[in-house]
Amino acid sequence: MNRHIVTYSALMLIMVTPVCMRAQTLTLQQCIDMALADNKQLAKSNITQQQMEYDVNTYKSNFYPRIDLFMTDMYSTAKADFTIKGGQLPIYNYVEALGTFVPNVTPNADGSYSMNQYALFPDQQMKLKIKNMFIGGISLTQPIYMGGKISTAYNMALIGKAMSETSHRLTQDNVVVQTIEAYVMAVKAKEMIDVMQRYKELLDELKKNVDSALRHGMKTRNDVMKVQVKLNEADLNISKAENAYTLAKMNLCHYIGRPLTSDISVTADNLTPISFSTQPGIDISQRPEYGLLQQQVSLATEGVKLTRSDFLPQVVLMGGYTYAHGGELAGRRLLSDGAASVGIGVKVPIVNFGEGSNKIRSAKAKQTIAQLEQADLSEQMMLEQQQALQALDEAQKELTLTESALSQAEENMRLSRQQYEVGYETLSDYLEAQAMWQQAYAAKVEARCQQVLATYKYKKSRGQILP
Repeated sequence: MNRHIVTYSALMLIMVTPVCMRAQTLTLQQCIDMALADNKQLAKSNITQQQMEYDVNTYKSNFYPRIDLFMTDMYSTAKADFTIKGGQLPIYNYVEALGTFVPNVTPNADGSYSMNQYALFPDQQMKLKIKNMFIGGISLTQPIYMGGKISTAYNMALIGKAMSETSHRLTQDNVVVQTIEAYVMAVKAKEMIDVMQRYKELLDELKKNVDSALRHGMKTRNDVMKVQVKLNEADLNISKAENAYTLAKMNLCHYIGRPLTSDISVTADNLTPISFSTQPGIDISQRPEYGLLQQQVSLATEGVKLTRSDFLPQVVLMGGYTYAHGGELAGRRLLSDGAASVGIGVKVPIVNFGEGSNKIRSAKAKQTIAQLEQADLSEQMMLEQQQALQALDEAQKELTLTESALSQAEENMRLSRQQYEVGYETLSDYLEAQAMWQQAYAAKVEARCQQVLATYKYKKSRGQILP
């Protein structure tokens, strides 16, 4: 009984394994979705967006007061020992006629004075010890006017955040186009395998017929060798096409975030020529590259304001509370009290020997450069869009021509076969007709792939590759 169970389990495993090991067939849209979800370039772009969000919050905090807690605890063996000299201190009596106190002294003839009454002040021995000293407190700093530096820096951070979002969209566009190119190249390689295999099937059939004719004395060995040479070339081309397909799938896996050795397959069913109506005129306003150029100009404009703010008056409100404890003088605690303070700090630049004006001119020069780059690159994008439009038109015409050429090559090969079979055409002519069919078939596959790529590149040139 157990033997039958084991045999049945093994049989089921053999039947299920081919299904599990079958390569996963991915459509173009699935690959695009996977690339947008798992592509490494987009992962880096997402982190950059998060970083810019942190920068915006950092600069926003400069609008609010800064509160700092500080403290210092120090122990020192430093000490001082000194004597305050004593002496005789005069005694003052109140004189009603004068309404004040006057010293009880008698003037001498030489201008000196003799004290009638005095108090004896003995020498004072003073000893100062630092020992443990603690100073702590809390401070508050509130910018009132910084020449526009805080608001300008915050605006620049907002522009930087917007640029990261635009750059992320640009990265998405590039990833989509790269994924489409990788998918189309994989489909092309797979189609080329089919072309080569169908061509080899024709040659195999022809080889059988020639071998049979040779045995009956109707063909020469030279004819057999001609067909065999073509078969060897076909085998080599199939091997090249299979290697190209393997590399194309690895390249596609790189863009969709799969391990390079993943067993995937592509299909040409969803890669039919795309009917896409071109739009009149040239419009680059929807392209993320154009948005980045505008944001760079805005950033340079804010940079001029930021530079100017360094040479404008600055006003800061400051306040705090400080507590000190420690020290010993004459055996008694020297410090043990706190104090509050408040004040306004004002800084007004007066003379900087041209530093401010030169820095502002430099910032304005950067602004002008950004504007010139915007104009230059905008023209290049308009030219690129026109080239993409022309490439799409040429690809569509080439696809039509290759389809017609393939139909003609198929008909020519059919007629050539009929003529060859009845002896009206040589083997070389028939082989040439087959080669022409193979070339026409390959050209049609190439044209179809180029038409799909040209369509998506035109969409990208108008900023419409993604919704």
